[in-house]
Amino acid sequence: MRAICVSTYTPVMLLSAGEAKNLGPSSGPNRLRDLCTFCTISLDQEEVYRTKVYEKSVSPFYGEDFYFEIPRPFQCLSFYVYAKSMFQIRDLPVGKVAIRKEDLYKYCGKENWFQLQPVDPHSEVQVSERLEMKLNELITENGSICQQLVVQIIACQGLPLISGQNCDPYATVTLVGSDQKKTKVKKKTSDPQFEETFHFEVTRSSSYKGRSHFHVEEEDIEKLEIKVELWNNGNLAQDVFLGETRVSVKILRNDHIHRAWYLLQPKGNGTKSKPDDLGSLRLKVTYTEDNVLPSACYTALRNLMLKSPDVKPISASAAHVLGDICRESVGYEALLPVVRLLLHHNRLLLFLTSVAALELENTQEANTIFRGNSLATRCIDDMMKIVGRSYLTVTLKPVLNEIFESNKTCEIDPVKLKEGDNVEVNKENLQGYVQKVFTSITQSSSSCPPLMCDVFRSLRQLASKHFPADPHVQYSAVSSFIFLRFFAVAVLSPHTFQLRSHHPDPEISRTLTLISKTIQSLGSWGSLSKNKLVRQLLVIRCFLDEISSNVSKESSGVEDSFVLKEGEVHKRAQGRKRIGKKNFKKRWLRVTNQELSYHKQKGKEALCVIPVKNILSVEKLEESAFNRKNMFQVIQSEKPLYVQAGNCVETNSWIEVLSQVSRCNPGRLSTFHPSAYVGGSWLCCKEPNESTPGCKPCTATVLANIQLDIDCDRETERIFSFFSSNRSRLQKMEGVYSLQQYKIKTGQMYFLNTHVCDSSVYVFIIFYQNVLSPLLKKCFLSIDVTKTYEIIANVKSFQSIQDISCLIFSFTQKQSTV
Repeated sequence: MRAICVSTYTPVMLLSAGEAKNLGPSSGPNRLRDLCTFCTISLDQEEVYRTKVYEKSVSPFYGEDFYFEIPRPFQCLSFYVYAKSMFQIRDLPVGKVAIRKEDLYKYCGKENWFQLQPVDPHSEVQVSERLEMKLNELITENGSICQQLVVQIIACQGLPLISGQNCDPYATVTLVGSDQKKTKVKKKTSDPQFEETFHFEVTRSSSYKGRSHFHVEEEDIEKLEIKVELWNNGNLAQDVFLGETRVSVKILRNDHIHRAWYLLQPKGNGTKSKPDDLGSLRLKVTYTEDNVLPSACYTALRNLMLKSPDVKPISASAAHVLGDICRESVGYEALLPVVRLLLHHNRLLLFLTSVAALELENTQEANTIFRGNSLATRCIDDMMKIVGRSYLTVTLKPVLNEIFESNKTCEIDPVKLKEGDNVEVNKENLQGYVQKVFTSITQSSSSCPPLMCDVFRSLRQLASKHFPADPHVQYSAVSSFIFLRFFAVAVLSPHTFQLRSHHPDPEISRTLTLISKTIQSLGSWGSLSKNKLVRQLLVIRCFLDEISSNVSKESSGVEDSFVLKEGEVHKRAQGRKRIGKKNFKKRWLRVTNQELSYHKQKGKEALCVIPVKNILSVEKLEESAFNRKNMFQVIQSEKPLYVQAGNCVETNSWIEVLSQVSRCNPGRLSTFHPSAYVGGSWLCCKEPNESTPGCKPCTATVLANIQLDIDCDRETERIFSFFSSNRSRLQKMEGVYSLQQYKIKTGQMYFLNTHVCDSSVYVFIIFYQNVLSPLLKKCFLSIDVTKTYEIIANVKSFQSIQDISCLIFSFTQKQSTV
């Protein structure tokens, strides 16, 4: 019996567009010194992000980071540099950097300078095509023999969007030296099914006598080549080239019928003359794929990590050990999946309290409490970023928007003042901004997430206990996190916390730096006491008491409305025909914590408002519904709202925001229709009744007090990968872990005892890496997967390595009988 392992993977991309230099040709009329430039990021031919437009410079500094999950397969990651011109309707392409998916590992995690290449429409190809070829013998009317080459164009996949819509593709087929043949045009599709066959006669010499079997001679094979080109039908406009492939008939020497997928190539296979020097682009690309096995594979390691908060001392726990062994290689980055896993299982508070207590034991001075970069501070930082995202949006986004829009000069350093600047005016501007930020923060206690309040309360108690003679240390413990590590950092880098879509320009960045430093000073309890700022001291003390008290806080008034996301989309008009360009119109979509609305343009009055409480579900829409990609639907009691986002990443972002803001609504649906109701029936299930319940389960929603959907299997897989890659460091931790090693030889276990101490952590890692993983791969290809699960299910706890040896021995015995 052949079993298949269902394994999922989620690619994640972290991109840093650093800077460009020497843009444009080195000489001639096309210099870019007087043009503004920007950079875009594309998956295949779909743009997913773009930087801000930067001022006139041939060496602009972009300095923007983009982190996102990739929601679909892709073949190529591309960066394009464009120049904006006052006299051109379209942006001018300067050059591009294209990295194929299989080459990303070469540049992963490192900064590299890439030479810009020319942007040629005929080279922008990431499409695959399926062909079938075969050779037949034919007897003509005069009795001579000729050969017939049969070419079938079966299908294509992954066609790009053209002007935001699906292609109207067709294919042409040419046997080199003969006439061109053409398929029918397929309307509005990214995955056309052609299923068309073409015949080409190949004349043979009269000396050829064989009839029963066709064997092509070598000199003739080399001359025969099929060229298939794919085009988008432009109707009244010019057709757009999508790619080509060339296949030599010699491939049929071994196979009578050849059927395969081909990745289409640029025109002429991309051969170009040496380009001008277009400049270079500095990039840092980090690409990871989490290959996640079935959940049962992670049960033992997951349980082990979840026991970490109960281990005494906490330094001997699996979570703490992971932080120790990964500190030199990746810093405390390995702790993020631990924090997320413990958060999901409601075990994080106890763990944070324990690691904070351990750090306090090594703290001698009260004024240095939680000031360093330690395991405890990093874990609390990660927790605040996860659960405090909405808190930051409520508290800082409105005032930051005002700062960006008003853009008043706040420079107070005499050395950096520009000509005409007035220091006193700038000081007033800065004081006004700081006062607004400070007031917004100190009046936000009712919005502080419960988990953050619980952690702050624990920190106060631990600090007071460790420094009983210092009455102020309890406030310093909390302010060092909430002000210095949370609000001040978010003010300095609002784009990192999704408070702004782009990096600020240099002038606003300087303003934010001054505001952030002031907030840090105001949040530093020692600084306030030293400068005798009594009024601010009282306000901050009241705020710290509120966010770390035992009393549950409730908002005293109506919740303020704040924007969660807004942007341009295409919305389908209600009640129109299924197909037609006029059915979809550009609209400005806006989501707040209270309502979803769309507008004709940004800043205009709402054309329609949907209260958040009326949203029953938010789901993706099948491409076949309206022959459009990147669509989603907002399901309400009335007709669904159908929306097309700009790209696949934006689609996921809209769905995530709308799902989170409506996750607690009563009456949320459990099923939905993944397609549309058109022509008297649902396209997905063909049911004629429009009120028929959905035919597909809705996507699971998150819990009310956790604003992030956490995949525990994926987090555990990341934890395992960190343990695995740092195994050598784990082995060196004498006195904590057992370094017993074993080998499997002819079904028997042999052990080399090297150290005395035993540990379930090390036993599990060795077992998983050397035995379980190889056996899983082997079993999924050769035996029933349930037998593997049977073994995994028995791995509930590891008291000693002898227990593991018995388990493995029984498994190897079963292996030999299968």
